[in-house]
Amino acid sequence: MTETIATIKEKLASLADPHDARLLTWRQDKRCGVQKAIALWEKRLALARKKQADFNQRFNFERDYWLKGVELVAGVDEVGRGPLAGPVVAAAVILPHDFNIVDVIDSKQVAQHKREQLYEIILDQAVSIGIGSVDAKTIDEINIYEAARQAMTEAINNLAPQPQALLIDAMQVYLDITQQSLIKGDARSNSIGAASIVAKVIRDKMMTDYDKVYPGYDFAQNAGYGTKKHLAGIDKLGVTPIHRRSFQPVHDAIVNKKNC
Repeated sequence: MTETIATIKEKLASLADPHDARLLTWRQDKRCGVQKAIALWEKRLALARKKQADFNQRFNFERDYWLKGVELVAGVDEVGRGPLAGPVVAAAVILPHDFNIVDVIDSKQVAQHKREQLYEIILDQAVSIGIGSVDAKTIDEINIYEAARQAMTEAINNLAPQPQALLIDAMQVYLDITQQSLIKGDARSNSIGAASIVAKVIRDKMMTDYDKVYPGYDFAQNAGYGTKKHLAGIDKLGVTPIHRRSFQPVHDAIVNKKNC
């Protein structure tokens, strides 16, 4: 009995082996719907292979250390340098050598719902995760660059076990640990990518909580960035304790209020 096109599509959806004997039979099927289904399956397979290859390549920095006997390599990243409000948050993540969640990459390349799913997987599978956070008041006192470094340092210090080497996104920290600073590291290292996802999800949750404390600024949606609604909130309501007074739009709002 000839299989229906729908049945073949269903079987292709769960097929991962390009050498499966059924493919030979289906390729000989003259029905247009079957041939289109096979072409789509081949395209999906090629994309999956590329994604896996790219993921494997993003372990090159970690693998270099592992091959030297350095087992515990932490990726470190921060989020929240640019917002007008809220803390800068950093995460440090040590991944196991067999970690194989290929969607882990720079958090900016991942949709919110997917980030949250990956966050839970990373929490479950990571060897260790450390978090660091520096508030707006401290950012104003020491500048955002040093605040990011401080948050990263705190995140690293919160790791247990402590790492033997660090891969850091475009930063160096003042710790006596072997470290590499990687430009665009969150897209080049799986460990840094995992850290960026963890830091992003945690900071977004913090800003959602702040939205309840300080309504009117749309923090749950803008995460403290200078959107139209956020700027309108500052203009109408003034600044809050979590606003960064050294950042120009906030500083200007304070000056303008004093001059009125």
